[in-house]
Amino acid sequence: MEALQEKSAMCPYCGETISLLLDCMQAGDSYVEDCFVCCQPIVVSLYAGVGGELECQLRAENA
Repeated sequence: MEALQEKSAMCPYCGETISLLLDCMQAGDSYVEDCFVCCQPIVVSLYAGVGGELECQLRAENA
């Protein structure tokens, strides 16, 4: 598995598809990243999915 993976996800605020560069060493962590389109703060939660694939879940910061 590569240390960094690029994933596409939908912004919980504006609904636009954004690209995220995820660090596989941060599985189990959460961090805040601003949407590249609407500049709203998004909470990104990383976890290991089925088969060890890195997955992410996005939610609005105030949700």
